[in-house]
Amino acid sequence: MPVKLTRRIDFPQVDLAGIVYYPQYWDLCHRFFEESWPIIAKTDYPTIIEKRRLGFPAVNNNCTFHAPLRYGDTVTCKIWISNLGNTSVKWSYRYYNQNQELVWSAEVVTVCVDMDSLNPVAIPEDLKVGLSQCKED
Repeated sequence: MPVKLTRRIDFPQVDLAGIVYYPQYWDLCHRFFEESWPIIAKTDYPTIIEKRRLGFPAVNNNCTFHAPLRYGDTVTCKIWISNLGNTSVKWSYRYYNQNQELVWSAEVVTVCVDMDSLNPVAIPEDLKVGLSQCKED
């Protein structure tokens, strides 16, 4: 089942046109990524990084802008895992505004790495179980 998370668009996220400045979509993406871990894998991302010494850096990103988000809008992010490998995860994102209009879609491929060497490592089984269950409806 996909994860759904919601946030309000605040003033520091918009440009002079009153719409979300494009790099802010990626900032939101990472915030939603971090917020999804307790739901998906029953652990938070700081624990994964600091205690387990694992990271999931992005190695490939792509996105499509469908409609603008504006100051004061509510954005709902739907996240699911569209591909799960031995060391890699493909995260799919869909952002909807408060009118359920699709405004942004993206795919991000991350690779599980040892935080000390930054070398790829197999995704631990306990994380893989949760990730494998986070599928699109």
